[in-house]
Amino acid sequence: MERIEQHACFGGRQEVWRHASAALGCDMRVGVFRPSAALRGESCPVLYWLSGLTCTEQNFITKAGAQAHAERHGLILVAPDTSPRGEGVADDPAYDLGQGAGFYLNATQAPWAAHYRMQDYVAEELPALIERHFPATAARSIAGHSMGGHGALVTALRNPGRYRSVSAFSAVVAPSQVSWGQKAFAAYLGEDREAWGRWDAVALIRAASPSEHVPMLVDQGLDDEFLEAQLRPELLEAACLDAGYLSTVRRHAGYDHSYYFIASFIGEHIAFHARALRE
Repeated sequence: MERIEQHACFGGRQEVWRHASAALGCDMRVGVFRPSAALRGESCPVLYWLSGLTCTEQNFITKAGAQAHAERHGLILVAPDTSPRGEGVADDPAYDLGQGAGFYLNATQAPWAAHYRMQDYVAEELPALIERHFPATAARSIAGHSMGGHGALVTALRNPGRYRSVSAFSAVVAPSQVSWGQKAFAAYLGEDREAWGRWDAVALIRAASPSEHVPMLVDQGLDDEFLEAQLRPELLEAACLDAGYLSTVRRHAGYDHSYYFIASFIGEHIAFHARALRE
């Protein structure tokens, strides 16, 4: 791994690292905030953050205001890019497919399957790298926004026991039922809707056994322009109710889809994860 940025921040240090990804077959960039405890060499738990469509590793680390809260709770924050990138990596002119729109799944269809294995990267390769190169414990939680909220929920649900908690802002909770997800799933996974269900939080919640449940917090702004067409939090609530899955879904009047919403409540999310990670 090669460090390409570092900035003192709230007593800790915000860094950006570049590394060659075996899972994705390209170089990747990842933001890592090290609290002062980690800089002293103390082992710290890790919160992974997955960003949304069109984002890179920069959006969260520059806009969310998360570092002060991570410093307070002694958490390492890890924020990877949202897709493979570079020459030779398949792309599409639209913002919601291709580079910047990896949807945190493992693609099975050409030309995407060659590089778009974001689930392997996020759930397997990246944690192994972080735990090898940083003073990180094996206690992990995961969070995200929009497409990344989908990614966080699905990654936690597909890997029971690996994450202590999961949270999301403005999440695409049922991608099989909305146009963003349907477009991406058809391209990356083909037309088999049974395969789609393995990457859909609502479907995974309905199939989860009680022993696989993980503490879940979801926040949604009521002035979000994508609320009715793409996000549909009521579908997540119904699935959790039917499955007896304990979760907290909160709605906030006046808030939209932007990082102003995330910055307003990221402290509560980090405190939620810190409690789970310290148990």
